[in-house]
Amino acid sequence: MQRLAEIEVTADQLSLARAGDQAARRELFKLMAPPTLGIIRRLVSQRALAEDLLQDTLIAMFDHLGDYRGEAPFGVWVRSIAVSRCLMAFRSPWHRARVALESWTEDSWSGPAEAESRTSDLIDLDRALARLSPVTRAVVWLYDVEGWSHEEIAKAFDRTLSFSKSQLARGHARLREDLQPPEQSGIGMPLRSEFDGH
Repeated sequence: MQRLAEIEVTADQLSLARAGDQAARRELFKLMAPPTLGIIRRLVSQRALAEDLLQDTLIAMFDHLGDYRGEAPFGVWVRSIAVSRCLMAFRSPWHRARVALESWTEDSWSGPAEAESRTSDLIDLDRALARLSPVTRAVVWLYDVEGWSHEEIAKAFDRTLSFSKSQLARGHARLREDLQPPEQSGIGMPLRSEFDGH
């Protein structure tokens, strides 16, 4: 699957889609939906919420086609809409309450069997990312995978540069801890990873 940042749409496709041509809009949907859902799923762990955010993103894309000026590839423009929708969801009091409830229930019901199961899951990067808070996961993903700068992240979150840097450091530390093989835990040797050097 092609990354959103690499997707470009021709002027003819855009012109037809802007004019309401259903075939052009359908093609645009087919082109943009899978990679848009991909980035949203990386930022949002709940599938139902991710699907709602995909729908919101694509509706906004079609509603604002006339606002796209071609200063960056079309996929970059759609990606910024998707990230913006995710960040708005993170700020929602309902989302924060759901995250707190899920965390409380997981901690309340954990026993030895669950602890052993978690240890075997530490190698799985997707699960390690899912353990990060939504904001920290978003910062790590945007910086390490999407290539955003600290300035861009700070602006997207309407926060300071140090916010982005501290969230990234916190996320990297947690990922190193979670991805450390069980036999090395407690030894005190740092795990080398692709995150070293940030």
